Amino acid sequence: MQTLRLNKTTIWGRLPAFLCCAAVLLSALSATARAEAQGTSAGVGDPATTRRVAVEWLNRIHQAAQQQNYEGAFVYQRGTFVQTSRITHYATHGDGEYEQLESLDGKPRKMLRHNDELYTFVPERHLCVVEKRQNKDSFPALLAASADQVLSVYEPKLVGTDRVAGVDSQVIELDPKDAYRFTYKLWADTKTGLLLRAQTLDAGGQVLEQLSFSQIRIGVPADKTPIANGIRNTAGWTIVRPPVEAVDMEAQGWHFASTVPGFHKIRELRRPMAARDPSSPPIPVDQAVFSDGLAAISIFIEPVENNTRKEGTGNSGATHVLVKRSGDYWITLLGEVPQATLQQFASAIEYKAPR
Repeated sequence: MQTLRLNKTTIWGRLPAFLCCAAVLLSALSATARAEAQGTSAGVGDPATTRRVAVEWLNRIHQAAQQQNYEGAFVYQRGTFVQTSRITHYATHGDGEYEQLESLDGKPRKMLRHNDELYTFVPERHLCVVEKRQNKDSFPALLAASADQVLSVYEPKLVGTDRVAGVDSQVIELDPKDAYRFTYKLWADTKTGLLLRAQTLDAGGQVLEQLSFSQIRIGVPADKTPIANGIRNTAGWTIVRPPVEAVDMEAQGWHFASTVPGFHKIRELRRPMAARDPSSPPIPVDQAVFSDGLAAISIFIEPVENNTRKEGTGNSGATHVLVKRSGDYWITLLGEVPQATLQQFASAIEYKAPR
């Protein structure tokens, strides 16, 4: 097995002395406030009360991302990689959600969405990719399952209160009940429940990844017109609609034994992947996605023929990858989980050619 390297991607004059003294004072006051807040939250009561309050917060986080109007900029950090994006989201009456996501670093990218219709614009290629949204849990819509499902494998803690981008927030920590997943720390707006910051931490408390608003306005008037016009006015752009279809991987002969608690299969898809030789037909790639409500694992299966992959493992931030060969197929596992979790998943994959 060799170590694989993941590409960095994506889902974007001296101060007067009195100011220095003021900074020290504010830091001390902030520390005191956090300690008091943690002490207050620690006194919430018995575990059942903590769980009930955590369920309420997780449900609010899930609903706020869909139902609130907000505009802001957020930063994604993974190791030394940093990317900033701008997001605008409107929940309209009778016409659903409108959203714009724009990268502010690197090559320009813009995504426009109306409900599940997704338009991704790639200016340097003058390309517009149109597809159905598959992932409905991207920041700040973090959750992909019910709060009860999440808390079946995570233990909640109400850490206290804090401020993110100038907004008061409740801090919730979700500690894994086993070694198959990482810890999550969430900051939610105390008024609306909108997720303002999310951290993924390893067993030692080290931050592996972070998504955090640096600027946010919540409750802005809805103005869907620019987004709707951008979706309609695609003249001059090359429109590509990647063929994506549902697939029954079990009928294809693949069986995924349930060996890791809390993970449930949420979808199976087949996507074509371009072959190295442009004259060759696309390579069919099947994908199964499993989620525990916070972490997700994708399993990609593709034929060995016309493919030059190598077996190995790798990681970047919280995301780990495992590539292995099984007969005439390459199996790639990718997810925001420890490497041991992918190994456990991989060991339980079986293939029997359908009759």
